[in-house]
Amino acid sequence: MGEITNVMEYEAIAKEKLPKMVFDYYASGAEDQWTLQENRNAFSRILFRPRILIDVSKIDMNTTVLGFKISMPIMIAPTAMQKMAHPEGEYATARAASAAGTIMTLSSWSTSSVEEVASTGPGIRFFQLYVYKDRNVVAQLVRRAERAGFKAIALTVDTPRLGRREADIKNRFTLPPFLTLKNFQGLDLGKMDEANDSGLAAYVAGQIDRSLSWKGVLTAEDARIAVQAGAAGIIVSNHGARQLDYVPATIMALEEVVKATQGRIPVFLDGGVRRGTDVFKALALGASGIFIGRPVVYSLAAEGEKGVRRVLEMLREEFELAMALSGCRSLKEITRDHIVTEWDASLPRPVPRL
Repeated sequence: MGEITNVMEYEAIAKEKLPKMVFDYYASGAEDQWTLQENRNAFSRILFRPRILIDVSKIDMNTTVLGFKISMPIMIAPTAMQKMAHPEGEYATARAASAAGTIMTLSSWSTSSVEEVASTGPGIRFFQLYVYKDRNVVAQLVRRAERAGFKAIALTVDTPRLGRREADIKNRFTLPPFLTLKNFQGLDLGKMDEANDSGLAAYVAGQIDRSLSWKGVLTAEDARIAVQAGAAGIIVSNHGARQLDYVPATIMALEEVVKATQGRIPVFLDGGVRRGTDVFKALALGASGIFIGRPVVYSLAAEGEKGVRRVLEMLREEFELAMALSGCRSLKEITRDHIVTEWDASLPRPVPRL
């Protein structure tokens, strides 16, 4: 396999190792997959304005998320059904996150239960929640997550219906028979039937409540509603480009959301983060931290827990280097002036007087 030197390299290894139905489920975006490409491409249009001759011998990446101290602003996003990637699934991911001193968000649709993940040992964990039609199920899930020591709920608000992922339709995607959605076992919601298109889309149509008036937070309007509703934070996300195609890349939507919250609650980002430089750019645009999704399942497929640890290490090292080379010794020193975007071009910069 040779030495893995960056996060992107895990994707090809995962593709080789995984059954087509499984890899396609993890990899695909909605419809034309324009947003899927754009989530990555948009980062490459943001450039650095590094400051030099600053003593960067000590770099502090520590931060606090919703009151919890973590080692870096790089966290794990919820991704469904991780045991399809590796037999240890969410257990391995939980151990890797804990070893890296960061937060793991467990998906509602995990193939390990909240109790099982808690049993891996100490760690700061959040639970991602879809709001089911049966509010009783929702209440049970929240109570179980809380009892298992989970610290926050990440409420997914962009899925009144599932986005159209054509590979899943072609492959007639369904959860392999030896796996279950563990959090729903015993609630008669754990099994996914064969369907004549995507089994998951049929499952969502039957179970997810369409009456919620929130969408995935990509706009100033919804950011204000989130603040008014008492949300403790916002994750700017387009669901890994898996819901509505032709929404902007999250890095493009980020600043609008940050400005709308007026500093009242922290704003995070997921979608397309593959390099430490991406992390820096998100923080420069006002994010308090980022979450990674696909790199976790790809590295899990390739090397299990070791792969996920490696992804977190590589991103940490790259981010630290980006900070050092930009002249930032701590997260609070990362400012909007450290980057330049296309939409800055017309703004005259103050010229230093000599």
